[in-house]
Amino acid sequence: MGIVAGLDSSPDFTRIVVCDTDTGAVLRQGYAPHPVESPGGGRPSDIDPQAWLLSLGEAAGGGLLEGVQAIGVSAQQNALIPLDAQGNTVRPALVGGDKRAQVAAADLIDALGGREAWAQAVGSVPQAAHPVTKLRWLARTEPENAQRIALLFQAHDWLVWQLLGRPVRRTTDRGGASGTGYWSAATGGYRSDLVELALGHQAVLPEVIGPADAAGTTPEGLLISAGTGETMAAAFGLGIGLGDAVVSLGASGSVMAVHPEALTDQSGMITSLADATGLHLPVVTTLNAVRALRGAAELLGLPDLDGLSELAMKSTPGAHGLVLLPYLEGERTPNLPHTAGTLAGLRRESMRPEHLARAAFEGMLCGLADALDVLRGRGVEVHRVFLLGPAAELPAVQAVAPALFGAQVVVPQPADYAAIGAARQAAWALGVSQGSLDPRTPPIWQGATAQVLDPGDDLAVGQAVRQQYMSVREQTHPGAFQA
Repeated sequence: MGIVAGLDSSPDFTRIVVCDTDTGAVLRQGYAPHPVESPGGGRPSDIDPQAWLLSLGEAAGGGLLEGVQAIGVSAQQNALIPLDAQGNTVRPALVGGDKRAQVAAADLIDALGGREAWAQAVGSVPQAAHPVTKLRWLARTEPENAQRIALLFQAHDWLVWQLLGRPVRRTTDRGGASGTGYWSAATGGYRSDLVELALGHQAVLPEVIGPADAAGTTPEGLLISAGTGETMAAAFGLGIGLGDAVVSLGASGSVMAVHPEALTDQSGMITSLADATGLHLPVVTTLNAVRALRGAAELLGLPDLDGLSELAMKSTPGAHGLVLLPYLEGERTPNLPHTAGTLAGLRRESMRPEHLARAAFEGMLCGLADALDVLRGRGVEVHRVFLLGPAAELPAVQAVAPALFGAQVVVPQPADYAAIGAARQAAWALGVSQGSLDPRTPPIWQGATAQVLDPGDDLAVGQAVRQQYMSVREQTHPGAFQA
């Protein structure tokens, strides 16, 4: 059939992969950072979206897209691009977990009648990062700008619209829409009343098209697929399906799994997202993952996580009774926003560096296993866990994770999975437009090259370590996981 491209516009850069339509093999790649300057040195919360187009053009230079028949777009989630009636930006895009909007999130939760009301309405409870919360912040702090808003986009919606030459038809996909706070994955419809609740008036929202639908075709004949958020694109690029979960090890952690239906969770621990195929991606996040490892490394005077891993491997499962509850920044799963971490089980024989190192790894992974159990407790099947992030390569993580998760663990080789997922979406839309693919069945591409780890005989040991962890958690925070 030919070649397709997938572009991923992340918070910091644009990456493009050109793939064989039939196999998914990556043939060419391009990369360019966004030309964004932050006076304070950190990542800014307000971004001119033109920066995304500039880096896209640079990444596609040198004839990278020559011969490409279709393009898919993946982009950072939680970006809000407010446009006026003429399609011009009212103000710079609001991106990321904007802490300025924390009060607005609390206001919105109260305005609708609490966390359960939001979970029932759209499958998630407003947080500072959600576009719906950013609308509330704009209405409160920039009322003149808020009044001018006529159309709402997210990053991938805006990029698709620009690639197509700003047509009258404005589209999005169900994956991206499910992260807005004003679209329900359960009903498949917008809650425009929540836009009005947040913004003070209605705004035009992009049409939600199907996973295999095309957003349009450029004048040159290049097909542009629906696009989606980075999380959904990465899941699609990895090729995960029913029975699979993905655990991402960043400073904080996230656990998502594929499920056939949307989940409503009144506790707010589960965020009910849609995926890029027509299924659902319930997500549970923890505030503490690799930051617990970095804290332990600093405490022990170690220069890096490799040293911490090497030290932890000198200990044994259970760390001689030492248990770390890694709630260093408070915690979201369980909901303990004002708590601190706990180190329990101190005895003379356990007060050794290697046991503390081991307890840090076990504590981090037990916290993520708790998040997995939140999903399993709602009927989500988890037989295989994909482990992502640089820390997934650490020997101590690989030694401990399968037994604690109670599942086969897959550690994919590092790759641009969001861009690959976007390319796979483009191939799907192209195949459907040509009549060679079914709109209900995505193209089968070669899976990610990965290391596969089985719990094997360590499963019983892992269960004992988890029981030790859960006992300390229950003694320290009784009933933390009860609704």
